[in-house]
Amino acid sequence: MSLVLLGPPGAGKGTQAARISQALGLVHLSSGDILRAEGKASSELGRQAKDYMDRGVLVPDDLILSMMMDHIRRPDAAKGFLLDGFPRTLAQAQGLDARLAEWGRTLDVVISIEVDDALAIKRLTGRMSCPKCGRIYHETFSPPAQPGRCDVCGEALIRRKDDSPEVVGQRLKTYHQETQPLIAYYQEKGVLRPVCGAGGVDEVTAAISKECQAR
Repeated sequence: MSLVLLGPPGAGKGTQAARISQALGLVHLSSGDILRAEGKASSELGRQAKDYMDRGVLVPDDLILSMMMDHIRRPDAAKGFLLDGFPRTLAQAQGLDARLAEWGRTLDVVISIEVDDALAIKRLTGRMSCPKCGRIYHETFSPPAQPGRCDVCGEALIRRKDDSPEVVGQRLKTYHQETQPLIAYYQEKGVLRPVCGAGGVDEVTAAISKECQAR
């Protein structure tokens, strides 16, 4: 199966991508993780991407596309893959379809996890993480037993700078401008499956699994 997971910041894409890829035996390909790994490995594509990121500008669509296709073509993804954080723009989506077609493949299903802006902002601005062990908490949905301290290692919890209300608002604006047009694109192709992301984690996982099995 070839699967794409769409949704705004705060929709829970990362959590659901990990769960669904494991349940369906798919390789989880996160564009953010791949960018960081390629940069750390100093690959040719990674060096090019790092140059753009160091200058604070967006990595070009063609470069992201080449990087993702390099991983899609690897043997471990031959039985199926889940794309998380990619494509982000209409140009990336069109480029992905074109390159998959050259390879004799297509996307089977595109899941759009839908949450309204108010819930997305509430989820993101209440998020906290442990800088030592990486565990994620939320002041409302999953608070630590001791306020401000990690349950696992006792480290003081921190909030990411990009989870401030101002930055979250900008991230949502960017999503609506650049990524939402993908919904119409995939809907026209007949592969889009909307899923309500307002429920609990297990509920959303079950809804995504049901849509994947019904394709």
